[in-house]
Amino acid sequence: MSKEYIVVFCTCPDETSAETLAELVVEKVLAACVNIIPAIHSVFYWQGKIEKTQEVLLIIKTMRTYYSELEIMIRTHHPYETPEIISCPIQQGFEGYLDFIQQSLERTLP
Repeated sequence: MSKEYIVVFCTCPDETSAETLAELVVEKVLAACVNIIPAIHSVFYWQGKIEKTQEVLLIIKTMRTYYSELEIMIRTHHPYETPEIISCPIQQGFEGYLDFIQQSLERTLP
């Protein structure tokens, strides 16, 4: 299975910013699909102390060749000073779904 396909994780402070980012990256043909998972509980160390907050997780399906532009788009439009943007390779997957990712990213903008 090709390692060109990736999943990118990105947390957002609320559903509005998550939906805005998800729509933007799909609209700009930087992702084939984005899942929005609401109400995750995050615990993290930030600026000298442990923080706890509710966030919304984006699971972004794309290809490695789109990662740099995707990261720039997220960083430009994300409300966090330091957004979580983590890419993981897809080692294996249903060929039909991987074809969907590729075909979605090869479409032309309207």
